Amino acid sequence: MIDRRTLIATGAALAATPAWAAKSMKSTAFPKAFLWGAATAGHQVEGNNIASDLWFLENIESTIFAEPSGDADNSLELWPVDLDLVKSLGLNSYRFSIEWARIEPEPGRFSIAMLDHYKAIIDGCRQRGLAPIVTFNHFTSPLWFTARGGWLNPQAPKLFARYCQRVAEHCAEAISQAITFNEPNILRLLGIIGLPAFILDTQKAMLDTAARKLGVTKFAALNAANPADLEAMLPILIEGHRAGKAAIKSVRRDLPVGVSLAMLDDQALGRNSLRDAKRAENYGAWLTVARDDDFLGVQNYERAVWDDKGRVEAPAGAIRNDRGAEVYAPSLAGAVRYAHAATGVPILVSEHGVGTDDDGVRATLIPAALTELKRAIDDGVPVLGYIHWSLIDNFEWIFGYKPKYGLASVDRSTFARTAKPSAAVYGAIARANAV
Repeated sequence: MIDRRTLIATGAALAATPAWAAKSMKSTAFPKAFLWGAATAGHQVEGNNIASDLWFLENIESTIFAEPSGDADNSLELWPVDLDLVKSLGLNSYRFSIEWARIEPEPGRFSIAMLDHYKAIIDGCRQRGLAPIVTFNHFTSPLWFTARGGWLNPQAPKLFARYCQRVAEHCAEAISQAITFNEPNILRLLGIIGLPAFILDTQKAMLDTAARKLGVTKFAALNAANPADLEAMLPILIEGHRAGKAAIKSVRRDLPVGVSLAMLDDQALGRNSLRDAKRAENYGAWLTVARDDDFLGVQNYERAVWDDKGRVEAPAGAIRNDRGAEVYAPSLAGAVRYAHAATGVPILVSEHGVGTDDDGVRATLIPAALTELKRAIDDGVPVLGYIHWSLIDNFEWIFGYKPKYGLASVDRSTFARTAKPSAAVYGAIARANAV
């Protein structure tokens, strides 16, 4: 529930709207049946995902993770509370992920109880009038899978397809959209978005420790792998996407299936800009693959301006997120326009948001970004919906619980969810289907 104090705070946040956002504010209607949603991911909110590769990495010596995920937000138990929160905000869809490590904790051994658990979430969405958007792999995999080589193993696509088919047989009937992989290109972008260089050295030490403990030659997870392994992983991941999609479609032919990509709003500055080369490097192969999909999920958080030497620094005085990167509202529409131009398929904004302790930044960003997104729609870009990251503050991978992306905060002792002022801003837009 959003109380009077929150609404007052929301008004104050909007009153502080900077010039770039104020100029974009315009009340215009979105298409009918537009999806308004919020997202979570299993490992980040459920807790105690002990059979997964990321749990293993969080809890070894030399870990790069600031802290282990532990109980996370206890959404394994409190998922009905999360769905009620989505509904109370006036949204009509919910994106979440199914944890492969819970479904298949040992090779070929599938948990009926866990399949039933995720089916209950899907049914719970439908009972509340929410479209369930389901991600089959949101970075994490079973430890046994990654110990066998993970996405460096030529057998990985077949193993992933087996899992996808089993989940689809149990759960696909009521799914709205299916996403095979969440941001399989994310590791290519990490250097661009400003991770300190020493993190790569720390990551290598962690992965070497993991391999040694398991008695294998190499250990590489989807969001924790050495740069030298990325080229070898790429074709296997692409084959995995295609095999996973085919497996899901074999169960339910009419279910829309796509992949989501991490995408900057890449902008060119001056002659001989590196923009096009960077686009090809970071998204090119995946955008080609997506041309054969039902939609493409775009996940955007910032822009990158490229001259002939590299990425240009953000302007002085720019609004910043908790990492010090620029918060630039038009970046979402820029990424969406390019994604559609490159693929020709409909776009689902599967993630967009900002990591910040200042919820006023979030409350300002949402309407400003959506205004620009609506302009892209008016220009003919088919956009299926907007899914905000995230529904609740959660475990943000190597950074632990410090980053705050949620529309609602979570008390780490009681797991109580409390909507932030930005939730009221977003909910009002969703209810009106207009910004």
